[in-house]
Amino acid sequence: MEPDRNESAELGFDDTIHAPVRLRISGLLRHVEQIDFAVLRDTLGITDATLSKHLRILVEAGYATTTKSRSATRSDARRITWIAQTRSGRAAFDAHVEELRRIAAGTISESAPPP
Repeated sequence: MEPDRNESAELGFDDTIHAPVRLRISGLLRHVEQIDFAVLRDTLGITDATLSKHLRILVEAGYATTTKSRSATRSDARRITWIAQTRSGRAAFDAHVEELRRIAAGTISESAPPP
């Protein structure tokens, strides 16, 4: 069972997702079932350490999962790390993007606190 964000949490602007690298990771994950760590790293043009740090934050928030599997094409024991977005991660990302659209349009979200 995939980890889920607290069901009572309000969706909208999400500081966890908003960090530039995590926003890009979430955007890429939104359109695939899963992606290989190395492919994600190379697509983003970041280091292993940077990707690991941001993935750890997304996993801890319940927005992503990682699994390891043996490579069918390699003869050594190295394993492939697969990253997938959780249902909570998709919902949070979609809500965050919608909130960004409202901000760009100059409208205030119903869930936003008064000024």
